[in-house]
Amino acid sequence: MRILLLVTAFNGLSQRAWCALREAGHEVGVQFATSGPDMIAAVRKADPELIICPFLKERVPAEIWRRRRTVIIHPGPVGDRGPSALDWAITESARLWGVTALQAVQEMDAGPIWATRTFPMSAAPPRKSSLYHGPVADAALECIFEVVAKAQDPKFKPTPADQAPAEVPGARPRELMRQSDRAFDFADPTEQIVRKIRAADGAPGVRTELGGLAVFAYDALPGLARGARPGEIISRRQGAVLVGTGDGSVWLGHLRAAEPAAGGKERPKNSAKPGRAGVKLPATTLLGARLRGVPHSPLPPGSEPEHPATYRQVRYRRSGAVGWLAFDFYNGAMAPGHSRRLLAGLRHAVAQDTEVLVLRGGTDAFSNGIHLNVIEASPDPANAAWASIRAINEVCREIITCTRQVVIAGYAGNAGAGGVMLGLGADIVAARDGIVLNPYYEIGLYGSELHTFTLPRRVGADPAQRLIDDKLPVSAVRARSIGLVDEVGPRHPDAYTEWLTALAERESEVRSARTKRQAKARRLAAERVPLEVYEARELAEMSRDMYGDRSGFAEARHNFVHKVKATETPARLRPAGPANAAPKARRPAILRPAVPLSA
Repeated sequence: MRILLLVTAFNGLSQRAWCALREAGHEVGVQFATSGPDMIAAVRKADPELIICPFLKERVPAEIWRRRRTVIIHPGPVGDRGPSALDWAITESARLWGVTALQAVQEMDAGPIWATRTFPMSAAPPRKSSLYHGPVADAALECIFEVVAKAQDPKFKPTPADQAPAEVPGARPRELMRQSDRAFDFADPTEQIVRKIRAADGAPGVRTELGGLAVFAYDALPGLARGARPGEIISRRQGAVLVGTGDGSVWLGHLRAAEPAAGGKERPKNSAKPGRAGVKLPATTLLGARLRGVPHSPLPPGSEPEHPATYRQVRYRRSGAVGWLAFDFYNGAMAPGHSRRLLAGLRHAVAQDTEVLVLRGGTDAFSNGIHLNVIEASPDPANAAWASIRAINEVCREIITCTRQVVIAGYAGNAGAGGVMLGLGADIVAARDGIVLNPYYEIGLYGSELHTFTLPRRVGADPAQRLIDDKLPVSAVRARSIGLVDEVGPRHPDAYTEWLTALAERESEVRSARTKRQAKARRLAAERVPLEVYEARELAEMSRDMYGDRSGFAEARHNFVHKVKATETPARLRPAGPANAAPKARRPAILRPAVPLSA
């Protein structure tokens, strides 16, 4: 079928649906919901047989849905309506939730039903982003394929909304959740605070005051400390702050300074520095000097946490001959501090006498490369970007040159740009089914992470160049078919953990592991061009982007950080046709490797 995805942004579910539908043999194009006339013109030109709108925030023009079959994918069960479906579900501790595919009509989320799925919600409050990337996205994809199948059946008619059975108790039309609905007091119980913040995680956060500064709070985790005054900042660790609550404490990993009051000419005393207003940052970065006197709560590399819930971004554990280094950075973004912590953990893990080292990222995101928010908020963005890329390159070098263990990179979540390249130097790259990889650089950067060394060795020089130039997402299954990853495990996170454990134990057989390590050492020793040359060439290109802004890095970074809405759909995503072919990239070609990695 000719299918058009009408989207607010091309990420998350829309990328996953694009990959899956194309792999199923459909002709798929994308149109951003920029303006009514743009959408109408794009639909007329594409002439799609079916329009699918995955979690679209904007209203579809009547001229479109009256003439074309247009199906909205809504992140709520039958009967639920409104723009804050997941926010209400988490806040109100729903035990069952769902996704509904419904036909677009004048009233939002009120059209006849094409498909629906329900799933259980965990008792512990999930982050909204985790819920979205996990069970919601899985249910949505099932609905999308059911819609496509039904659209090809001329006898199918969707079920009127008032006749569809409501499978989730309490599902009903709800208004946009406002800050008054989200508000909490630090004297409230920890669980209540965590639930409200996680219901707003990603966006918009929950407005509160901390350290005398008006902020929006994100990235909440229950703490272990007791007896502190509610609202008091007790300690700090790895970018997060521990704050007293009514019955304990809560870790807050990220904060966003509230904008100054509208119409005010002077900055209020409790406002953030000018460059940081409106930018989500690690809590300690935003609070800065306000934390003077607040003690650090360090965790030395390799030390066991005092409790599984301890705020800790990098954890190491050993199980027999397998070492596990797990890291989970908020939104997969890596500032220099994140890279240094990961590097310290990596060096600790490499020093152990294990046969295999598993490097596993978070379920929400493996990595998305350097932390653009931290760079944007810096008083010197060019130097901040330079420090970020140098720090993450050190991690990549450690992975590539490790010959003491067989290294397995476990991609449990989506990855983008340098975050994809981060683990490509591992001996085995293992991805969870259903994740999406974006193995290219955009946003005005040439890119580094030693990708000119690792990427061609995995997929070949010409395919590597196409991945970089085409700038298109790749599913886990597609990535395996082209050699970008070696193994694909089950979709369910627990099943993936079991599968990854079995893979690591299988690779830990002493003789086999020794053979792999020796072969890798010989390949590295035989390299005609030293690894330093690849990095030097990448950094030379990056310096022109970061210090010379040759490709518009400053503007692109600003637009990304401040969520500036795109004004047009990239040509490479539009429905196929000669007029919509993506322009050839003017990027220096990737160096061709002298020896394939798989040799």
